[in-house]
Amino acid sequence: MHRLPPDSLALILLHAARVVGQVMAGRSLADGLLERVPAAQRPAVMEQVYCCLRRYGRGPFFLKRLVRRPLQESEIHALMLVALSCLEEGSEAAYTVVDQAVNAAGVVRQGRYRGLVNAVLRSFLRRCASLQTEALGDEEACHGHPAWWLAALRAAYPEQWQEIAEAGNRRPPMAVRVNRRRIGRDAWLSMLQALQPGASARGRDGVLLERPLPVERLPGFAEGQVSVQDLGAQRAAELLDPEPESRVLDACAAPGGKTAHLLEAADLDLLALDLKPERCRKMGANLERLGLRAEIKAADCTRPEQWWDGRPFDAVLADVPCMASGVARRFPDVKWLRRAGDMASFSAVQSEILETLWQVVKPGGKLLYATCSVFPEENSLQLARFTIRTPGSVLSHEEQLLPDQEHDGFYFGLLHKKP
Repeated sequence: MHRLPPDSLALILLHAARVVGQVMAGRSLADGLLERVPAAQRPAVMEQVYCCLRRYGRGPFFLKRLVRRPLQESEIHALMLVALSCLEEGSEAAYTVVDQAVNAAGVVRQGRYRGLVNAVLRSFLRRCASLQTEALGDEEACHGHPAWWLAALRAAYPEQWQEIAEAGNRRPPMAVRVNRRRIGRDAWLSMLQALQPGASARGRDGVLLERPLPVERLPGFAEGQVSVQDLGAQRAAELLDPEPESRVLDACAAPGGKTAHLLEAADLDLLALDLKPERCRKMGANLERLGLRAEIKAADCTRPEQWWDGRPFDAVLADVPCMASGVARRFPDVKWLRRAGDMASFSAVQSEILETLWQVVKPGGKLLYATCSVFPEENSLQLARFTIRTPGSVLSHEEQLLPDQEHDGFYFGLLHKKP
């Protein structure tokens, strides 16, 4: 590692390959894989990692045709996947990518794979057009998702599945939520428009950016005037819409964007739960930046004895764990980590959370069930089963957002408990 110049593409490719290799071994980016990359290289490494992981199926498809025998060295395999995605992306000159990937290979296993990396990448450049044409005939390489995922999309959205898959491979939009307690949305938008004339208001508190900006360049971010939050995610607080001074539970709260949005909109007696103490601490720090307060507990929402004092809640937000199929472009490792059988596991957890949290909703109260999924098994079908087996539950509103150029994919189902 120390032989690669700190400002070189070779070092970026090598760091990215090591992160991608860990994802392919079953690790999640949420485990802090990118945080272990030196800060100076982290933004560029993140760009390469995300580019590679979004192109599910393409790199493996090409390597099967470029390498005679499967590679046993996982780090070199990952390096070539990263380099191939970089070549397809076209953000760097092709000869530079090849040269720098070979340099990166030089610090792996005493450089014994330099020749192989050079030969494979140059062969790809020679055969690029024909290989890309071949890839059109391979479902995973063409649509950038696992075959089982595509089958699920096709079954649920026979007219839209290709559009959904395509959206899941693009870079996500960037939107923010203006903290109405600190500044008016129009006033903040006028400041942003000095940087981005094309930025525009959306929803109740949202602004859609013309192009992504680092948070430190967002006007008033440090002062708590604004937070980064997808426009689709902002629908949660708008739909739950608790009355001022009401008692509210955010049962799966981290990283806290929806909690903050609820508190920005009204004075509430709000309890926020999350399993991990570290995420609770981060949530608390973010609320402090925004000038907001809530009771935060590290607890399992399916075990009320850990956190419930017996007083029912007027409103509950259940943003449940899910397959994350609606945010795959934002968390591209999920396409590599999820398996078809995971759907049943998530469905069971979601059902348990629903059953438990329904018990703490007061008669006449409401519960908003939310996922960042597009699969009906986790969404409309889950709530259909719940309302059938649960007397007194009424599904008053539901909406399925599909990922597009403005927002990610989300599902919301608003349940009311009869008095």
